[in-house]
Amino acid sequence: MVDFLSKYALVAGLVGLTLYFAISPQTSETFSSWTNVQTIVASESVVGIVALAALVPLVAFRFDLSLGANVTVSAIATAHAVANWEVPTAVGVIIGISTGALIGLVNGLLVSLFQANSLVITLGTATLLSGLSALFSGYDIILGVSDSMTDFGATSFLGIPKPAWLLLICVLAVTVLLRYTVAGRQFSLIGSNEKAAKLVGVPVSGRVAFSFVVAGALAGVAAVLLVCRTGSASTGIGEGFMLPALAAVFLGSTTIKPGRFTVAGAIVGVFFVAVAVNGLTLAGVDDWVEPTFTGAVVVVAVALSAVLMARSRGARL
Repeated sequence: MVDFLSKYALVAGLVGLTLYFAISPQTSETFSSWTNVQTIVASESVVGIVALAALVPLVAFRFDLSLGANVTVSAIATAHAVANWEVPTAVGVIIGISTGALIGLVNGLLVSLFQANSLVITLGTATLLSGLSALFSGYDIILGVSDSMTDFGATSFLGIPKPAWLLLICVLAVTVLLRYTVAGRQFSLIGSNEKAAKLVGVPVSGRVAFSFVVAGALAGVAAVLLVCRTGSASTGIGEGFMLPALAAVFLGSTTIKPGRFTVAGAIVGVFFVAVAVNGLTLAGVDDWVEPTFTGAVVVVAVALSAVLMARSRGARL
C-alpha cells in the first residue's frame, strides 16, 4: 500500500487539485468550462514538448539548460524564414526543427567529445544563444507568418486543440525511442551506470551526443508550435519555458517509477503545474504567487528526485 501511494501520490495530487478547483466557489464556473480545459491543454503543449526535450538527455544523466534559448532562436529562424523570406510553410517548419537539432548537435559534441559538464556547457550555450537571438532579431517582433501556421495554433480537430495532437505525437515518438529502440535503452543504461555501459560496449559519447540532437530537434518542434500559437517570434520568447519544463520532468521522476525520468511522469508533472497555476490565477492570487509556486516546485521536486534516484540506484546494485 505504501509503495502504491509513493508511486501515484503526484497523480492523486493532480486529481485532487482538479477536483478542488472544479468545486471551489471562486473557480468552479470558469475552471470547469470546456473552453478553459482547451486553453490549458493548448497552452501547455509547448511546455510539454520542451519537457520531453529536457527528458531525453536526463535519461542519460545529462542536463540541457539551453532548451529555452534554443526555442527562442528556432522560433526566430522559423518566423523570419516564413515572414521575411516568404518560403513555403513546410520549409519554414523544416528550418525551425533543423535549427534546434543543429544547436543540440553542437551541445552534444561539446559535452561528449570533451567530457565536459553538461550543466556548464549548456548554460554557456544558452547565454550565447540569447545574445545571438537579440543580434539576429534586433529586438524586433517578427510578424507576418502564414495563415496556415496561425490556424494550426488556434483551431481544433475532433474538439481537441491541434497543438495537443502534436504533443501526443511527440509523446508517442519519445516513448518509442526510449522504450523500444537500442539507442533509447542505452540512454537508460548510461544514466544508471555509465562505467558498466562502457564495459559492455555501449558507444557512450555517440549516444550522449545523439540524446542532445533529439532534445534540440524537439526544442525546434516546440519553437514551430510557439510561432503557430503566437503568430510571431521575438527575443526571449522561449526562455520562460525552461523552468516549468524542468519542474515537470523532476516532478515526474517522483511518480509512477520513482527515481527514474519517464515520459508519463513528465506529462503528469506538466499538467500538475498547469492546473495549479490556472486554478490559482482564476482564484485571483497575486502575480508573485505563480513564479514562487513554480520555483518551489522545482526545489522540492529536485530534492525528492535526488533522494529517490539514490534509493533506486542502491536497490539496483
